[in-house]
Amino acid sequence: MAKWHGLVFLATMAMEVSSLAVAGDWPHWRGASRDDRTEENSGWDAGAWPVRPAVWHANVGEGGSSPVVIGNRVYAMGWKDGTDNIHCLDATTGTDLWTVAYKCPQYGRRATGDEGLYSGPTSTPEYDVETGSLYTLGCDGDLHCWNTRENGRKIWGFNLYARYNMPRRPKFGRQGLRDYGFTTAPLISGDWIIVEVGDDEGNLMAFSKQTGERVWASEYHGPAGHTGGIVPMNVDGVPCVAVLAFEGLHIARIDPAHAGKTVALYKWETDFANNIATPAVHGSDVLITSAYNHNAICKLHVTLNGATRVWEQSFASKVCTPIIHRGRVYWAWQRLHCLDFETGRPLWEGGEFGDAGSCIMTSDDRLIVWGNRGRLALVESAHRSPDEYRELARLDKVFSTEVWPHVALADGRLFCKDRLGNLKCFVLRSSDLFD
Repeated sequence: MAKWHGLVFLATMAMEVSSLAVAGDWPHWRGASRDDRTEENSGWDAGAWPVRPAVWHANVGEGGSSPVVIGNRVYAMGWKDGTDNIHCLDATTGTDLWTVAYKCPQYGRRATGDEGLYSGPTSTPEYDVETGSLYTLGCDGDLHCWNTRENGRKIWGFNLYARYNMPRRPKFGRQGLRDYGFTTAPLISGDWIIVEVGDDEGNLMAFSKQTGERVWASEYHGPAGHTGGIVPMNVDGVPCVAVLAFEGLHIARIDPAHAGKTVALYKWETDFANNIATPAVHGSDVLITSAYNHNAICKLHVTLNGATRVWEQSFASKVCTPIIHRGRVYWAWQRLHCLDFETGRPLWEGGEFGDAGSCIMTSDDRLIVWGNRGRLALVESAHRSPDEYRELARLDKVFSTEVWPHVALADGRLFCKDRLGNLKCFVLRSSDLFD
């Protein structure tokens, strides 16, 4: 028993270190703590809003992939002229320091539907704080490991379709068939890189982050979803991961003795296979949400015996993953929504943000909201404005197309990207930096 508790402790600590060691950076999908909350402040009290013009602008190629930021380096991924390209940019100037590329189609080989709304890679890169390796997953299943300390030297890589031959995602309901290829950001846990593969050998697979060799496959083997990322969580003291797969919420153990064993499966199939918003985790509770046939947000309590619904409300997010903060839930879809986390009771809503949306909760309890076709807004949280939506500042028409990539904030710099690969950097610091 003592050995078992030691393994749980070490696995849990590995997850905590991976998210806390670089709290000032943005190294993962949804930031250092993987929940779109940051230790950075909004810059409002220092006079940084309304934001000044972008300090630099670059194009990194088509795709919904979001940037990650480590130190003074921005890593961004996009498709152009038959190749996926991984760019390393100087965060201060936008200078392209190095680029690596590999041949890749504009859409995954099983892709169908909505080609006018997306193209190129969607999965956000995953950075390994321990080794400096960057893991990328293209829409056609190209999984690669790059050494960022050696100008992007390739360490290993292979194609998931070629290795596992997954079929096209099945049709659900009476709506049109959709398959967007691989979309889910991988997750580092200890010595593993965990990927949603969606094969009949396992929905989730863990590969050695050093060699790419498969270590385990999950007990559950349903198709992959079209979600943003895999999320670490702790269930009854056991380290686990959650992912919104095609058929619904899948939670699996990742402690070494039981890695891949199913903890919970909660059915949540969505028209067009659009289970897009990442599960939002708070302790042993999880929020899942999607529009279409559900048009709902659902809170689940998870134990090692499964998932139980706590509440469900008829409010939804299509793309934006909810933020859970100070007993409140926030997300941007059409409008910015605020609910009570314990009960699901709506508190307020406001603004206009369209289908595309993402949010960051800053340390001074303000929300940076990115949506529509390039609308950037700063909004008071319910801690500061409990009864109504209160917008402090707004910048419109940053871009002219959908902003599926989530916004990122690191070291006072805000990185905004659209689906065509246009990337702008805004500085959220005091005005004396602009004198």
